[in-house]
Amino acid sequence: MRGVHVRSKDEKSGTIGAFVAPRHIMAAAIAIAVPWHAPAGAQGRTDENAITQAEDAFGFSLGRETLGIYTAGNVRGFSPTSAGNVRIEGLYFDPAVFGLTDRLLRSSSVRVGLAEQGFPFISPTGVVDLRLRKPDDQAGASSLAATDSRGGASVELDAVLPLTSRLSLGFGGSAGETQFADGTDNIYHNEALIVRWRPSPAVEILSFWNSMSDYDDEAGQTYVMAGAALPPREHKGRFSGAPWADIRSESASAGLLASFAPARNWLVRAGLFRSVADYRQAFTFLLLDGDQQGEAQRVVIADPRIVNRSHSGELRLSHVVSEGDRLHTLHLSLWGRRRALQSGGSQILDYGRADIQEPLNVPRPDFRFGPLRHDRVVQWNAGLAYEGRWRGRGELGVSVSRADYAKRIAAPGAPAVDSSSRPWLYNVIAGANLNRFLVVYAGMARGLEESGQAPVSAANRGQALPAIITSQREAGLRVTLAPRLHLIAGIFDLKKPYFNFNAANFYEVAGSVENRGLELSLSGPITDRLSVAAGAYLLRPRLTGQSVAAAEDRLPVGLPSRLVQASLDWRIPWVRGLSLDGRLSNQGRVPATVDNAVFVPSRTTFSLGGRYRFNASGKDLTLRISVSNVGNVSGWTAVAPGTYYAISGRSASAYLAVDL
Repeated sequence: MRGVHVRSKDEKSGTIGAFVAPRHIMAAAIAIAVPWHAPAGAQGRTDENAITQAEDAFGFSLGRETLGIYTAGNVRGFSPTSAGNVRIEGLYFDPAVFGLTDRLLRSSSVRVGLAEQGFPFISPTGVVDLRLRKPDDQAGASSLAATDSRGGASVELDAVLPLTSRLSLGFGGSAGETQFADGTDNIYHNEALIVRWRPSPAVEILSFWNSMSDYDDEAGQTYVMAGAALPPREHKGRFSGAPWADIRSESASAGLLASFAPARNWLVRAGLFRSVADYRQAFTFLLLDGDQQGEAQRVVIADPRIVNRSHSGELRLSHVVSEGDRLHTLHLSLWGRRRALQSGGSQILDYGRADIQEPLNVPRPDFRFGPLRHDRVVQWNAGLAYEGRWRGRGELGVSVSRADYAKRIAAPGAPAVDSSSRPWLYNVIAGANLNRFLVVYAGMARGLEESGQAPVSAANRGQALPAIITSQREAGLRVTLAPRLHLIAGIFDLKKPYFNFNAANFYEVAGSVENRGLELSLSGPITDRLSVAAGAYLLRPRLTGQSVAAAEDRLPVGLPSRLVQASLDWRIPWVRGLSLDGRLSNQGRVPATVDNAVFVPSRTTFSLGGRYRFNASGKDLTLRISVSNVGNVSGWTAVAPGTYYAISGRSASAYLAVDL
């Protein structure tokens, strides 16, 4: 399945976080060390509504619903996942190989600005906060069945089974067939299991496992143009690749989290996680050197079996000191990751030029794969952090850490290449309550970031790229317009090395990119029946370096100049349980080539939906119907210089959820 993939809102107007009285110091330690997020209604699925439950419009996922201007792979133009800013229940997690499925996740949110408070040791680009479906001490189950206008269908089941008063079991599974907009499809199933054990009031242990199996997943069309032009047309839901080029994969993640309060005002937390992705067979379908007549070179890249693994985790000791209205927390932490990645050995099959919509009906070849390249990344960080909270005045967060990063690339027939780095990293963020309704904040951070792999259209396709140093400055404010209606405005400045293609089509460091911008969020109930989650950013990227010295006004590929997304949910007063919702999304034009000769035009799309919550035979049910891209707007996504995917057209979907 392609891509499986909250900030706790303070109800007190104008305050940053809640102050806890000294007699509840242990609870304060837990709340500070692990920012707490109340689940959106126990374990049920019928109450899931991302618009009404989002605490800002920067990025939020709940069940099947997602909203916001940012994602786990793109915040302010960069990736928080690459920056090492993903957390499971507050602890460090490396999801580069495989993350967590919805069967295990209750919610996922992107935290920037003030929402970063309470997360020590963050790098630039914000934090991706993952919250698990923790089983409680009440038995229950939820099921969901879904379908869509393309012919896809799926079923889901989640359940909680208390075994004793201190031991609970949660489990779930889903299966289905997905029909994608580009005409490809797949069959999948995934499963999850989570155990929660509380042997004493001072100890909690969580253990989880989830897996994903993907079958018959065709490699969709990737358009690579020869000249300064967009592709002349798209496939409109018709797959033209080789019928045998089906991707087959098995992936799994497992983890163990433990919390232990050894004494008053002390808390020890630990998390250990493992991810494995086994690609039994994989293919890439490229339409190379496309022209305006709709012809391209049809190339299939076949990969041998590749198994990638990642281990990550964190051990943290926290101590709380109370001084009347002031609360101080110190964190001493050790975290790290180890990745073992495979790539290479591919076989390139060239089937000549033809119309891009002509089916590639060719027999399956006998593959002759080459040897694999083995990349290994080992990184350890140790750091000390301080968090101070002064009731009614503000907060301060400071952290310093030392990274020990090492990478080894072992290419076939060549000596192993080693690289290492041991930089000092830091972050500072401070907020001040100017009055009951206005909070201002400012912060800065320096981080070490993984750069991923070279894109599929590069000569060094799949090669692991070196780690880079990033930096960030930010400032902003939060205005409380009503008890739960907040306006957030922030400005930011991020810098990092910039990767691009050289004359030999190798993807490498070509200079640096600086993203300056403004971000806005308005979220919460406007009235008792109308809720809003609206966000926007305006981005001004700038390139510097030898490769762009003659044209510093050029923009980096793939970054829109603006993104606006606004969602509304209205509970109809004359029909109990019925609500209507809509979403508007506007994206500015996007540079698509290095010389900025081609831009993907700006576009605006609309989505409409509704949900009806009702009760039958003593069970809560929700019927949800939605239509995305109502106007059937077509267009392209620039995924690399001169390389494009077609966006999804209009589609309708429906699901029925039942809490048993």
